[in-house]
Amino acid sequence: MTALADIRDLVMSYRTGHGGLRALDGADLRLEAGETVAVVGESGSGKTTLGMAIGRLLPEEAECESGTLSVAGTDVLRSDPERLRALRRDKLGFVFQNPMTALDPTMRVGKQVARAIGGRPSGDDVAALLLRAELSDPARVIRAYPHELSGGMAQRVVIAMAIARQPALLIADEPTASLDASIREKIMATLNRLRDEAGATLVVLSHDLRLIARHSDRVAVMYGGRVVEAGKVETVLDAPAHPYTAALLAAAAGSERPGQRLSPIPGTPPSLSGRCEACAFAPRCALAQQRCHDERPEPREIAGRRVICHFAEAALAAAGRARRA
Repeated sequence: MTALADIRDLVMSYRTGHGGLRALDGADLRLEAGETVAVVGESGSGKTTLGMAIGRLLPEEAECESGTLSVAGTDVLRSDPERLRALRRDKLGFVFQNPMTALDPTMRVGKQVARAIGGRPSGDDVAALLLRAELSDPARVIRAYPHELSGGMAQRVVIAMAIARQPALLIADEPTASLDASIREKIMATLNRLRDEAGATLVVLSHDLRLIARHSDRVAVMYGGRVVEAGKVETVLDAPAHPYTAALLAAAAGSERPGQRLSPIPGTPPSLSGRCEACAFAPRCALAQQRCHDERPEPREIAGRRVICHFAEAALAAAGRARRA
């Protein structure tokens, strides 16, 4: 497959009144055409910064310290405003976490969708797009204001707007977080169907590892501003090679047996003021040794995935024992 986006050793920081706060500490991610990639991790892991950096949609306080980021051959970080607008318009689509804040509350939905399409679309064009997003009564939705829609309907409107110009890369930031559990699966199924129809690449940023992974081809696990493990979903989730991935799975609801307790991850994610010269997960890791506190782990290939861990072999062995138990 041809690489659609390539992110290498990306370092992003936010300026604050107390100095710089590093959100990405050397993040790497390669996106192929036509795949769905789940980017997962706790709040503060860097996944939203990574996703928004793809479209250079970060606030003014954010600055790139080093690294490269290209989409469809365009250098996103160094493009002039005109080229960046063209990239966003022609290649990128975004689905944001809260559909009610993504939509203009003072404007009817039909007019907002028409603007997303561009040009002078007819009412039939708008209705057809809403039908593609599985809104069964487009005539009513077109006349409605956002507050007159349910959360699920509003999210489908946002999805329709994101795909209006057939983007090559669709980025969804926590697209099911504000929705009832009963419709989360349906929203993910809709996103993947639209991806298939357009031949696009879908990137889903989420903390809900199990839900998103069921609808993804690959998973990238983020911690401390780095992608600590990445590979095919079945490879990573069946036998995680990073202790953080294993901890996320143990803490995630959905596969526990009756009476089994979930295992919360002790401690809190790091807040980085600069480059982490050790393993960021070491203070919370049951497998950590002195090397983890002294030496920054670098990416390596092991057992069909890319992992950042000094003792990935030990983590794999532990995952194998847990699976057999």
